[in-house]
Amino acid sequence: MDELSIPTLGLILLTASLVAMISRRLRLPYSVGLVAAGIALGFVPGVTELPLSRDLIFTVFLPPLIFQAALEIEWRHFRVNLPVTALLAFPGVAIAAAVVALGMHWLLGWSWTGASLFGVLIAATDPVAVLAAFKEMRVQPRLGLLVESESLLNDGAAAVGFTILVAVASGASATPVAIASSFVWIVAGGIAVGAAVAAVLLLIAGRTEDHLVEITLTTIAAYGSFLIAEKFGMSGVLATLTSGLLVGNVGWKGAISANARSHVLAFWAYAAFLANSIVFILIGGHEAHQPLGIFAGSSAVAVALVLLGRVLAIYPLCALLKPTSLKVDLNYQHVLVWGGLRGSLALALSLALPQDIAERGAIIVTAFAAVAFSIFVQGLTMPWFIKKLGLTAEQKA
Repeated sequence: MDELSIPTLGLILLTASLVAMISRRLRLPYSVGLVAAGIALGFVPGVTELPLSRDLIFTVFLPPLIFQAALEIEWRHFRVNLPVTALLAFPGVAIAAAVVALGMHWLLGWSWTGASLFGVLIAATDPVAVLAAFKEMRVQPRLGLLVESESLLNDGAAAVGFTILVAVASGASATPVAIASSFVWIVAGGIAVGAAVAAVLLLIAGRTEDHLVEITLTTIAAYGSFLIAEKFGMSGVLATLTSGLLVGNVGWKGAISANARSHVLAFWAYAAFLANSIVFILIGGHEAHQPLGIFAGSSAVAVALVLLGRVLAIYPLCALLKPTSLKVDLNYQHVLVWGGLRGSLALALSLALPQDIAERGAIIVTAFAAVAFSIFVQGLTMPWFIKKLGLTAEQKA
């Protein structure tokens, strides 16, 4: 079953609403409750296996998640910390992916192609549970910005790396010039498409004060930028990220009417809630049908390598910034390491693997195991971890 039926969707939405209420009352990470609910639904008699596919995650749910996150980032703060987030996102993803790829090849005997693809896709982070905990506990603003901004750029870097590796694995030219050209096309093209789509739609939005029309135009900006970029082999993630940043910064200065701003933000907050709810419940439903030994063997090795890769990416790169004004507090680094949860993008990329990849089945199972570990173990312990480090807004950095 590749599509959500109306009754199934209704059941998921009802479950998400109940989980949100219970999670808030118990002060538990919302995403953890959703995955647990998805697992429970998977064992309910008469409930069919919940559908989960690359297209469902990548095309339907990913654009609103990226757009909403980018929409709320203030450019002036984002720009100041851009050298930090870019360093952690691009070289950081390369380091983390390399550690995982080398480990999966040498320790488990995976082919270089399979190990490299897994390394790149699992480097994409999804700090939804972490950011929810941040809001509840009023964590210091710069830490929240670093985690969210690094994750957005991190997702773009991982998606770009994955696209290039898939092209190489499919027989495309692998010369340095060809790879560099492909990289520029994917990255610069994605950013250009996102900027162009946002510019056109903001120009149209500036001619109306109807908040319903303006919400519709931002929806076109989110999905249109993503789909157009993907159509031409560019990065849809970077396109939507760029579009969201422009709408959330340039748009508020006149293109989007003052009356519509609260409506636009409320709509996208709901869209992100909806997308996150469905994705995490679907993840739980899929986990319910995994073998009991999912965390044994290759999955256990992969989880250890993912954590090691994150450690070797964050601490050394942040050490380079220590002599500068952009230095990252050591406690912040701890949160960046342990808060690097995996989620929807990693799963979407694993499900998008070509059928001729030898380890495709093992990669998908292992990716789900790594995501489950990060949600249940890292996600559940984050509130305690933040309190232990004293990183609330009242505590000075």
